[in-house]
Amino acid sequence: MRIIRFGVSVPGELLEKFDQIIAEKGYVNRSEAIRDLMRDFIVRHEWEAGDQEVAGTITMLYNHDEADVVKELLDLQHDYLNEIISSIHVHMDEHNCLEVVIVKGKAKRIKEIADRLLSLKGVKHGKLVMTGTGKELL
Repeated sequence: MRIIRFGVSVPGELLEKFDQIIAEKGYVNRSEAIRDLMRDFIVRHEWEAGDQEVAGTITMLYNHDEADVVKELLDLQHDYLNEIISSIHVHMDEHNCLEVVIVKGKAKRIKEIADRLLSLKGVKHGKLVMTGTGKELL
């Protein structure tokens, strides 16, 4: 892999804040932080395009006592056997469960799965996190 140097002009205050944050996060230098930001930018763009292969997690907190949420969650997961790789279920207390569904597939399809799961009655909070599969990230 060939490394290319390039210059960026930014306001001083922006650079100071950036340096503070990358130090807090433990980056060794600006270059590595900028590379991570560029990778994230690429992944987000490909996610929005919808036709790229992505991997990710759908994390949900739900009340297992509400409606038929458990049955609906299981039914939906069976509807997407090709994209759902695994799931992890954690009992948070006597009523609430945390479920993490690990997914891989076309971005548009993964977004569809997340929208369906997260909109179920009984799901209190949830989030889709996607990344590339590694092939597109240098």
